[in-house]
Amino acid sequence: MTKKVGFIGTGNMGAAIIKGMAGDKNINLLGFDLNKTALGLLAEETGLIQTDTARDLAKESDFIVLCVKPQHAVAVLEEIAPELDESKCIVSIAAGLTVTTLKDSSENRCPVVRVMPNTPALVNAGVFAVCLDDSHINKDQASFAREMFKPLGDVYVLTENQFDSFTGVIGSGPAYIFYFMEAMIESAVELGLPREQATAMVGKLFEGSTKLAQESKQHVSQLREMVTSPGGTTVQALVHLDRTATRANIIDAVRKSYERSIELGKK
Repeated sequence: MTKKVGFIGTGNMGAAIIKGMAGDKNINLLGFDLNKTALGLLAEETGLIQTDTARDLAKESDFIVLCVKPQHAVAVLEEIAPELDESKCIVSIAAGLTVTTLKDSSENRCPVVRVMPNTPALVNAGVFAVCLDDSHINKDQASFAREMFKPLGDVYVLTENQFDSFTGVIGSGPAYIFYFMEAMIESAVELGLPREQATAMVGKLFEGSTKLAQESKQHVSQLREMVTSPGGTTVQALVHLDRTATRANIIDAVRKSYERSIELGKK
């Protein structure tokens, strides 16, 4: 049975999800965005049907994917609420908005699914947390919510009380990786390597190391030990990292993100 999936907000993440679903003949895509030019270009590329208002989109859709900034989400839900009923399902990727907030803002008219993506989804290598805690979600809606993000990466069903942990580690995680990449690039430049080459080499370092970790049967600790010869260069660097509590600082930094996620969820 063909499903109608409407997107309110077609920016970077919304557009990425739309492109991932565009080849499915069992899905009709609809979209609404204030940026009509960008929406028009996306429609040409994907076959998406444009609507004039968010309310029009909600009326025509089986699944309404909310891809707007969190500060705008409540107003959008209040606007579309009259068009909602139990046959429809809201799928929200708006950061920090709880299932309770989503349901209250939409007057409890339909089931809601909360989703947390991370930015590598923009290159089909993301990690998604999907919350199916709402007891009003039927089996078909739950199955579709899990499947719709798979073209963009790995999907994990988590309870909502695990979302703050996911945010701290995975949602914010790409920034930690890029931060460390920046430091590695600057180290290479400081040691005399040209910046362009340093950037390319560090990029490949992370790509290759990730591939090795994913494909090897050995634990990452064992892979680290493979590079760490007794009395060698690597062990000197690792001892310095341990002496300066780098591992503990990383753990503490992730907890700071986790705690901030909890704070934002209470607002």
